[in-house]
Amino acid sequence: MHALSFSVIVHEPPAVVQLLAPADADLVAQLQQGSEAAFRTLVERYQNRIYRTVLALLPSPEEAEDVAQEVFVEVYQTIGRFRGEAALSTWLYRLATSRALKHHRRARARKRFAYFTSLLGFDNEVLHHPPDHAHPEAQLEGQQQLQLLLAHIARLPEPQRVAFTLRHEQQLSYEEIAAVLQTTVAAVESLLFRARQTLRQRLQPPFRHV
Repeated sequence: MHALSFSVIVHEPPAVVQLLAPADADLVAQLQQGSEAAFRTLVERYQNRIYRTVLALLPSPEEAEDVAQEVFVEVYQTIGRFRGEAALSTWLYRLATSRALKHHRRARARKRFAYFTSLLGFDNEVLHHPPDHAHPEAQLEGQQQLQLLLAHIARLPEPQRVAFTLRHEQQLSYEEIAAVLQTTVAAVESLLFRARQTLRQRLQPPFRHV
């Protein structure tokens, strides 16, 4: 993922930070003062995790990189309204999953529109191609099996897919996932159970253990 660069924007006076760890509270306070150095620290600390989260929800590294950069742009533009009711990482994951899912829905809508207009005789180019599930880890042994797993994950219902991604891609706890999705731990447990059951039914060994 390429390095990000932004010009400094001075925000309104800092919001009240309540429930953050001291290090995060200090970083947020600097960000809310418009510190470019603090923003670089934020990007360096979180860009890989945000990129990988988005990549697990979108069909290509190029789209994931674009969306990940959009996440940090949104952070920079809205940090003045962040009041620390959730952990900084929780807020970032929430933005990342929201952005990725919105992008996926828009792309899917464009694909449907292009398909139907082509049926009506217009020469519209298809704006979105079927996902090839390119992924950095697809270089590992068992590439075809990994691609199959990713394809089936992509077919999970949206809440299950997000919960599964945050749990297995980012290793978040059930409590952290519940905070990101703004739901209960019991609901997260249910989402993960149903996701794993579906994947076990669809996949052959060695992926029965998911």
